Amino acid sequence: MLGLVLVVIFFASAIFAPQIAPYDPNAMDIPARLAGPSWQHLAGTDQLGRDTLSRILHGGRVALTIAAIGVSLSLAIGLALGMLAAFGPRRLDSLLLLIFDSVRSFPTIILGLATVSLTGPSLGLVMVIVVITSIPQYARVTRTAALVLRGTDFVLAERSLGASTLRILWHHILPNVVGPLLILAAMDVPVVVSLEAGLSFLGLGVTPPTASWGTLLNEGYLVIRNSSWMVIMAGMPLVLTTIGFTFLAEGLRDILDPRMNRGR
Repeated sequence: MLGLVLVVIFFASAIFAPQIAPYDPNAMDIPARLAGPSWQHLAGTDQLGRDTLSRILHGGRVALTIAAIGVSLSLAIGLALGMLAAFGPRRLDSLLLLIFDSVRSFPTIILGLATVSLTGPSLGLVMVIVVITSIPQYARVTRTAALVLRGTDFVLAERSLGASTLRILWHHILPNVVGPLLILAAMDVPVVVSLEAGLSFLGLGVTPPTASWGTLLNEGYLVIRNSSWMVIMAGMPLVLTTIGFTFLAEGLRDILDPRMNRGR
């Protein structure tokens, strides 16, 4: 329940950020620069006098966009490729496994550095990196589960009755592999959010003045000797998001794994 509450807060604060934020995230107030928490600015201000809380809320919209689109695309593409590898020709299976291993062998940050040197930093680039680096894990989980289910009695019985491969995949394989994939997706969200924050912190993701948790951490780090509140406030959403989705994934595992319910 704690994980669910934190996840709901994450989604609600990101979706309704324009209505919740007390100030314009880019509005500058130079006389109030580097101010600590107060009733006027609950999370303080940055080096340009911008309200930190407003920038955190709008930064959550960037994190939500990256997480929602990146994880959804990775899961869908990985699911399709995993089933194709499990039920396709052996040569295709070997080729896809080679591609998965090759992609996973590249460190994500190194891949981001190499890509940004060619295209320049942008939100779209972060999303592409997230999708490319996340597909192999979903595809491998799907392939492993599909290979196990491929030899089960109910699938063999369905095939003996003349069912097509597409029908078997849709009615028998997909319902049995979607549970582990949802658990993996829930645990992958904080990884994706942290990846976006890390790339933005290094200047490879979202570009100023767009607010993101990574750029807030970068700006706070530059003035940490004068005011530590920016780093603390910008780091709290990352910590709470990680805790929330991790607890939620643990709860989904208990609910969706039938082996966890045998003694109940």
